[in-house]
Amino acid sequence: MYLGDTGRGPYANKSELLIGEYVTGLIEQLRLFAPKHVVIGCNVMAAVALGGLRGKFVDFGISGIVDAAARAATERAGQGRTPLIGVVAPEATIRSKAYERAIHRRRHHARMLLRPAPLLDALAEEGREEDDVLLRLALRQYINPMVARGANVIVLGSGWHSLFKRQVQRIAGDGVAIVDSAESCAQDVARRLLANGLMRGGDPSGAVHCLLTDETPRFAFLARRLLGFDVESPKVIAVNDLYRESAEQIRVSA
Repeated sequence: MYLGDTGRGPYANKSELLIGEYVTGLIEQLRLFAPKHVVIGCNVMAAVALGGLRGKFVDFGISGIVDAAARAATERAGQGRTPLIGVVAPEATIRSKAYERAIHRRRHHARMLLRPAPLLDALAEEGREEDDVLLRLALRQYINPMVARGANVIVLGSGWHSLFKRQVQRIAGDGVAIVDSAESCAQDVARRLLANGLMRGGDPSGAVHCLLTDETPRFAFLARRLLGFDVESPKVIAVNDLYRESAEQIRVSA
């Protein structure tokens, strides 16, 4: 079950207080479906709000994309005492210092390079491909300074950045490890489900059900671009109706 807050996003320029309120409401909606686990797949949401959520929702696990990417970054940073880890992410994510805290919990002496990259999300949503001249120019502007300073690892701190991973690797070179935060997050969720005996057995196939808080004309295009397959038409729940409609009502009308 995917819930996208298209009615109020993007979150990058909103206050931490407001982001926390929004995310709490979204999880209240997902709670109606009795989830095994909820993952906050937006770097901004996870960076700002995750810390205060686990105490509010104790009947299922909650994890975030930032911690998963930080773990992957420290694992790939090698054995050096002071690895240099770069993070390219939305401004609110950088401002929250969530990546700094998550990485330093695991590697106390790691050095950090943090770069807000608002242009990359916009270019992804616009549908730019990896060979687009403007996109390549933007990526070089963000990535080259980190490579020049000797980064061992570069974290792509937005789900949209997954689309550009190959181009980033070409720019950075084979000597720099590239961490895709979205991929790291998916692997982390699978690990948590397996460790807690919650992984679904039998037929491995599943389905994706999408809820949005506003109808977005480009949703089908962007979903296919990110996932590689078509998804069913999303059910739209107006922001004012969040956690008023039951899970059964949503299933019937979807």
